[in-house]
Amino acid sequence: MDFYKLNSLESFEEVWGRYGYGENLEDVLEAEFTRIKGTVYLDHAATTLYPESLVRSYCLDISRNVYGNPHSHNPSSRLTHETVERVRYRILQHFNTTPEEYAVIFTSGCTAAIKLAAEVFPWRSQTESEEGSHFCYFTDNHTSVVGIRGLTSNWGVVTLPVFPEEVENRAKDKAQGEDTVCQTPHLFCYPAQSNFSGRKYPLSHVKGIQARRLYPACDHGGQWFVLLDAASLVSCSPLNLQDCPADFIPISFYKIFGFPTGLGALLVRNNAAGILKKAYFGGGTAAAYLSGEDYYVQAANLSDRFEDGTVSFLDIIALNHSFEALYRITGGMQNIQQHTFGLARYTYMLLSSLCHGNGRPVAQMYTQGQFDSPSTQGAILNFNLIDSHGEIIGYSQVARMASLFNIYVRTGCFCNTGACQSFVGITNQQMKRNLQAGHVCGDTVDIVDGQPTGSVRVSFGYMSIFDDCQKFLNFVAECFVKKPVTVDHARLERLKAASASNEETTVNINEVTRKVEEKKVLQKGFEHACVSREGPYTLTNIYIYPIKSCGAFEVHSWPVGPQGLLYDRGWMVVNGNGVCLSQKREPRLCLIRPQVHLSSNELLLQASRMNTISVPLEIRSGTHASSPICQSKVCGDRVETIDCGDKAAAWLSVLLGQPCRLIRQNPDFTRHMKKKSDTRAAISSSLSLVNEAQYLMINRASVELIHKVMSSRQDDPEIDIENIIGRFRANFVIAGFEPFEEDMWSNLIIGNVPFMVRGQCGRCQMVGVDQSTGTKTKEPLISLSAYRNGKVTFGVYLTHQLPDDSPTAGVLSAGSHILPELHAS
Repeated sequence: MDFYKLNSLESFEEVWGRYGYGENLEDVLEAEFTRIKGTVYLDHAATTLYPESLVRSYCLDISRNVYGNPHSHNPSSRLTHETVERVRYRILQHFNTTPEEYAVIFTSGCTAAIKLAAEVFPWRSQTESEEGSHFCYFTDNHTSVVGIRGLTSNWGVVTLPVFPEEVENRAKDKAQGEDTVCQTPHLFCYPAQSNFSGRKYPLSHVKGIQARRLYPACDHGGQWFVLLDAASLVSCSPLNLQDCPADFIPISFYKIFGFPTGLGALLVRNNAAGILKKAYFGGGTAAAYLSGEDYYVQAANLSDRFEDGTVSFLDIIALNHSFEALYRITGGMQNIQQHTFGLARYTYMLLSSLCHGNGRPVAQMYTQGQFDSPSTQGAILNFNLIDSHGEIIGYSQVARMASLFNIYVRTGCFCNTGACQSFVGITNQQMKRNLQAGHVCGDTVDIVDGQPTGSVRVSFGYMSIFDDCQKFLNFVAECFVKKPVTVDHARLERLKAASASNEETTVNINEVTRKVEEKKVLQKGFEHACVSREGPYTLTNIYIYPIKSCGAFEVHSWPVGPQGLLYDRGWMVVNGNGVCLSQKREPRLCLIRPQVHLSSNELLLQASRMNTISVPLEIRSGTHASSPICQSKVCGDRVETIDCGDKAAAWLSVLLGQPCRLIRQNPDFTRHMKKKSDTRAAISSSLSLVNEAQYLMINRASVELIHKVMSSRQDDPEIDIENIIGRFRANFVIAGFEPFEEDMWSNLIIGNVPFMVRGQCGRCQMVGVDQSTGTKTKEPLISLSAYRNGKVTFGVYLTHQLPDDSPTAGVLSAGSHILPELHAS
């Protein structure tokens, strides 16, 4: 079979069956990448391309929302801060880790992240009693990593280049363990994937170095830390930090998404953060400092401590749209890895088997293996073309010809001199002579004294298609092969056989498998009956708010769950960036009237002029594992949530006129209440998506007093008492004797359920939203402030004092009597 018949989609499908993402990839290109029509873009290792929908959604986002400086505290700044924090969580989720394990420090790129790690690492010089720090790195490393020695050489640090094969060849049989005598810190740096050849190095090296089993850590005492340069790997492959807990991971986002550029991050393992030493402190990094005295206290939060000045928050916000587009188009990095590896492997098979008419090979391939598995090889090919006499064709000539065919490749040494020397065969002396001959990094001088100074690199991205492979291979055959074009069929068959024996089973490593027992909620026959007590205080109304910041659902009798009233604030609405929406930003949320139907296991979503839809109260066993898990924030707390699906998202988006989704708290996630300054402890402290405590209680007598104050103001329209009660959005409304006497209570019992008072509720402009119309006024906040001399607290927070280990801990009914207890003071 001749080359042109081999170079076909049918031949490709014979050797690789994991092409595309479940839909016609050409249709995706037509919709998302129209600008590259007629172009073969094969430089994804330098930067990949962004889909057009990403830019459209981002522009719509920043044109609709006011994003202020996150260091301020006004609403626009809070929106920015919460969105940025949401992006941090999403980054960690992408790498299958959590804020408890890693912190995300934003930088201008991967190089800046590497430089930051080097600047804050606690290097030590050698002393009479202890050896100094070692800076060790693979010779197959990007310039940005090797450049660390420019810093360390001034500090007396030992620089040790390591050939990749030495790590295991010179390893010990077993780990050396923690060195309790010598605490000298050392840093070992290696790439998860070579940006030159696409070779994937074992991620197990991370633990091997940390445990001092692998070379060079096994030969030196002290503490060993690992910087894993993941920039090349994560562009087309998943990275699971549960498997390789590197201490420092620098990345660049444009290599993954194409947009935004100029943004990277340093992921720092929290267990390693304590060793870092930072000298310079910029805006936002200090908890306190004095300008007239050498006094400085660093910020407690790790990200705040190392992000000098204001982060590039609009670029960070763009990452939300980048993640959305990537997962929507591809389904995730595992799919991208399979797709891109298949294209790269097919191109490698044919290019490495392509021959001139005289039988000589057309290409000198620079690869460690035979492209037999995506676990050891990325979607990068590196090579030089050879003429029919066996002479290297200069890479500049190849690049110029490729450009004429609208094929974009990368040439040179790719900022990786060590790999270039190793593969191309350039000695140190030759490198120095090449410089004397006028060749510098990045120029077009491709041949010096008959020897190549670099090579050609082809790399694939998630939107690459088979046509790209086909056109590139045809270009090589037409322009650089001495006719007739022939193929080394024996080699090609060996490569095909290797493909069949090394196929991997696709596993989504970011998929979280959980087993959730179904909760059973009974409407009748609760084990605990309400016990009434004689007294003047009565529970008059019970409200639950199933969806945070949405309308109230009044009930007469309702079960108490581990986190408060059952299903109270169990769901919330988030914007397109995953940030929680409240009535402060979107007052129309109050027009959504959720209802909980226990008997049918449904949460109904209702609003005027909208069809009623439902979502399940409980996620059935087997469906929970497939629900998307995401991270969000509520009042500064991290919460783990589950997306409720596209149907609810579409309903909310139409109603509110912006992209929205409905999410619910993950039942496997426990959010604990913040500790207060008083030492009184509640038995239960787990929270739903409430702001601060499990319950909010207001006194009808206090409402009536504020109503009188409001009525006395001649310039304000009349607002009735029930309207005011609705604005304060309490769970419990009680009938008491005196206004604000609830502020003096320390404990109370409602029916048979004991509660602890956790403090007064500070009010904001949200109480100005009329819960029946969604319109905003300045009342009752103005009258409350006037009456309480600037103090704007109204109502008290409660926490029940019941065990957490039962689905329902009692039932509360309107009409129950209340027994309060005053503060001892």
